[in-house]
Amino acid sequence: MVTLGRLITAMVTPFGQDGQVDYIQARKLALALLASGSDGLVVSGTTGESPTLSTAEKLRLFAEVKEAVGDRGRVIAGTGNYSTAESIELTREAEKLGVDAVLLVVPYYNKPTQEGLYQHFKAIASSTHLPCILYNVPGRTITNLSAETVLRLAEIDNVVGVKEASANFEQIARIIDGAPSPFLVYSGNDGDTLPLLAMGGYGVISVISHLVGLQLKGMMEGFLHGERDEAAAAHRRLLPLVNAMFLVSNPIPVKHALNHLGFQVGKPRLPLLEPDAKTAAQIVDALGAYRIDLPLP
Repeated sequence: MVTLGRLITAMVTPFGQDGQVDYIQARKLALALLASGSDGLVVSGTTGESPTLSTAEKLRLFAEVKEAVGDRGRVIAGTGNYSTAESIELTREAEKLGVDAVLLVVPYYNKPTQEGLYQHFKAIASSTHLPCILYNVPGRTITNLSAETVLRLAEIDNVVGVKEASANFEQIARIIDGAPSPFLVYSGNDGDTLPLLAMGGYGVISVISHLVGLQLKGMMEGFLHGERDEAAAAHRRLLPLVNAMFLVSNPIPVKHALNHLGFQVGKPRLPLLEPDAKTAAQIVDALGAYRIDLPLP
């Protein structure tokens, strides 16, 4: 069984005041996240602003974070996009850099059929020895990766899991029921983590773990050890923070939160903007209700 961990953080990409990637801060953030409960990190995913990163920036991020992390945690490279050829090329280059797995988002904008999606992911998986995690997020990609297509892809040896952010629990249940064991079903929505675990899912690829990783991990471990009432209470306590982190498009709120707390990650790249004053105040107010697990400078 591939061991990637149950709590994976979708890591933000730090930028300096000049708007360039701050690789030193990326290394520091990676280590801080592992110290606060994360088993692994997605680098250059949605939260990492992958559409606005150049190929050179992505590859250097993969290398820098993997070098910093070493064997202390898994590094999952976001190498998928709407071009099969580009996704294959980036996946091959990431493999050379020693990452542990890749995350492959459903192609956005060009709206492929289910057969097109199958062939796209099959081609990428066939180009690498790395474990591949599918990423279904129809709120961003428009196209939904159906349970039937996921189950077809799960027959490929190195397609080891899916990050499911559709919030379609009927679809998720069909995947959990039908996939060969072991196949890792991760929640792609922080608010769905406990319901997904209750259905037999594996873990979460999280945003709020930037802030409350130990508390989130404690909730998950409590549930898995039979402490259902305590886990449910912890889940309810975390929901206001989850809502605050998605007041506007991710990663705008979590970047503002980190900057406010003193862990500087810069502002998002255009076309994303910093939150307006009202939203910023709501984010800061939400933070005040929680113990922050991330080691701060």
